[in-house]
Amino acid sequence: MDKKVKKYVKIGIVIVIIGLFIWFLVLSPYLTFKKNENTMKEAAKRYIEINAQEAPTGNRVKTITLQTLYHKAYIKEDFYVPYTSKACSLKESWVKVKRVNGEYQYYPYLKCGVLESTVDHKGPVITLNGDDAIIVNKSEKYQELGIKSVVDNTDGKMSNSSVTIKSNVNTEEVGNYEVTYSVTDSFNNKTTKIRKVTVVERLKNAVNQATKNQGYYMGSNPNNYIYFSGMLFRIVGLDGDNVKIIADTDIANVNYAGIEKWLDYYYDHLTDKAKKMIVKNKYCNMSVAENTTDTTECNSYTNGKNTYIISIDEINRATANDGNFLKPQSMSWTANKKDDNNAYVTRNRFFGTEINKNYLAEDQTDNYGVRPVLTIKGDNLIQSGTGTKEDPYSLGEFTYAKANDLLNTRFAGEYISYSGYLWRIVDVDDDGTVKVISDDTIKKDGQNIETYYDTSAKAKIYNPNQKGNVGYYIKNSATEFVDTSYFVSKNVTVPIYKEKILYGKETDTKKYKVKLSAPNMYEMFSAFVYEGDSMQSYWFINSSKKQYIKATISDIGVVLPQEVYDNMEFGIRVVGYLNKNVAVSKGKGTKQNPYTI
Repeated sequence: MDKKVKKYVKIGIVIVIIGLFIWFLVLSPYLTFKKNENTMKEAAKRYIEINAQEAPTGNRVKTITLQTLYHKAYIKEDFYVPYTSKACSLKESWVKVKRVNGEYQYYPYLKCGVLESTVDHKGPVITLNGDDAIIVNKSEKYQELGIKSVVDNTDGKMSNSSVTIKSNVNTEEVGNYEVTYSVTDSFNNKTTKIRKVTVVERLKNAVNQATKNQGYYMGSNPNNYIYFSGMLFRIVGLDGDNVKIIADTDIANVNYAGIEKWLDYYYDHLTDKAKKMIVKNKYCNMSVAENTTDTTECNSYTNGKNTYIISIDEINRATANDGNFLKPQSMSWTANKKDDNNAYVTRNRFFGTEINKNYLAEDQTDNYGVRPVLTIKGDNLIQSGTGTKEDPYSLGEFTYAKANDLLNTRFAGEYISYSGYLWRIVDVDDDGTVKVISDDTIKKDGQNIETYYDTSAKAKIYNPNQKGNVGYYIKNSATEFVDTSYFVSKNVTVPIYKEKILYGKETDTKKYKVKLSAPNMYEMFSAFVYEGDSMQSYWFINSSKKQYIKATISDIGVVLPQEVYDNMEFGIRVVGYLNKNVAVSKGKGTKQNPYTI
């Protein structure tokens, strides 16, 4: 065979192969598909002939699914996607019957994999005015934006009034809702489009509504609680478009001159997510004369700060007949000085000759309570809560631990139940141990355990290794009342001062390895906690080289500014370190529902 003949033979073979390829992959499947399509159409005709009562009248359209035709035995052979064992769609394949000029017309639509009939099988396209997902503020009226257009590939542009609109939107309840738009074309092809409507409560709006647009809360319990960064706060009110909040109770006791530095320490203990919600703000720091402490105005402000303390003008605005939530049960500093040596403290009720006063001017070197104030973005959405103490607002920046989560993955301020006491997380050390402080003073049979310094040393320096020392008693005797199985021995630092005990002014420190110690007055959550009459006086670890200068807190929750004599007894709160392997069993880490371990 010569080369020319061979060439034509090869070409012929290629053409045959291509032809077979086209036949098997294109023509044969298409012809089978068209045959099945016609079979379905004829079956639908028989169906209507036998079931005349189901024939459509007027402009109505009757849809007979392939599934119905199979089920009622109008079609006996199965339809498959070519070269597979996969059946053609039973529910998406149908024949529509419509009366046109007095006669029934049949329109089959068969879907088999990538093959499908050309008859109109799609509903109209609905285009909405506005976005498909919108946000509405709680209590605002929902305004239906309506439909921009309805267009069908057979019927063309349709009337907007042909669309049925159903809505379950309730703007009085936070949540997710839907507005459903439905329309059917002349072939009975239906389109349903949904607009998602989210009803939200922005923090600033909730404050405005709760305060009847005055922007600040008043009274003793105006239901203004908010859970933030694992701690309980109270909402002070609006500051422009943002919201000012204050710690529910004092966090520590600090001398006035040390507060700003201490606030940096406090801010470091907030969660990273919480910090992203905080905005720097200018806070009132004006000096106030004693005869003008009833002011509700401020004329001097700090530079922008992440956190500060409450000012007299804000406290005064919160006053109502039933009290003032900004006045704590302990003595707390305000942001205002009287002069270079004195600043004002406030309290819900003073005693003795000061009983009717709202503020006292105290020596700035004394240690009184600090309730940090933060300003958070007002556009933050309230994710849950009603603002009560039992159900505080939550912004969603904080999630609770799950069972088996290690405790050292949790945050400062969360509560733990262990050994019959509540504890709060102070910090997580680099080695994974968790520093905690008891939320109450140590008891035996419901009675407060008290101790005192019984040593001959002139200056009573906290020392866990010295018999007769408060530190020794806590190290060796507090374990009788506290199960220390989960605690580990750690080095604790005892700060020692030359004379007055002042934040950041230690002249010396000593370290001792113990399981339990007294709290440091300047650490998180060391301040007096008022919950009924349970907590009583207690010692601090802070010590002075000067005789009779010791750090203690009295039964009324105030750090004693005067000398503490050797025979004076005080109760015990303890600090310890939980093992790094301790895990959460259950709970939410709140005071009402603490983690169990």
